[in-house]
Amino acid sequence: MVVLVVDGYNIIGAWDELKQLKDNDIGQARDRLIELMAEYQSYSGHRVIIVFDAYYVRGMESKLKEYNIEIIYTKEKETADECIEKLVKKIKNIKTQVYVATSDYAEQRTIFGQGALRKSARELYIELRDVERQISQSIENHKQIKPHKKIELDEATLKKFEKMRRGEL
Repeated sequence: MVVLVVDGYNIIGAWDELKQLKDNDIGQARDRLIELMAEYQSYSGHRVIIVFDAYYVRGMESKLKEYNIEIIYTKEKETADECIEKLVKKIKNIKTQVYVATSDYAEQRTIFGQGALRKSARELYIELRDVERQISQSIENHKQIKPHKKIELDEATLKKFEKMRRGEL
């Protein structure tokens, strides 16, 4: 199993689209990141966990599940980095490969020490764009495929059925 743990605000601060949304409304930026990661999760089949620290959302720790994505808001005095480190320790085992998406160098060094791998914000962005391209290509390929008839009929019979359908017979 592959698990991708995303440092939410780090990614929001690194991607232009999300950065612009954050300047107007941090909630919209979070929602957009969740939507993008849901698309990624759906296509890749990987388990995705997004961690947001309590810096922007005050209150108690909470865990949500939207679009089959796990979303964690840390406790008020806990950073996303601390939460991610705990998650990696808890999730990482022989059968599970954990990736952490962050461009925070200190966090990358810490998760390497725990056996997890990292994806920088840029690498995740490129991978996400590649997934979107593959989905678009798959849709285009699907549109090109003509539906197969369940029963092979000769042209004369097809014309008779078409006349019946139009009420001409």
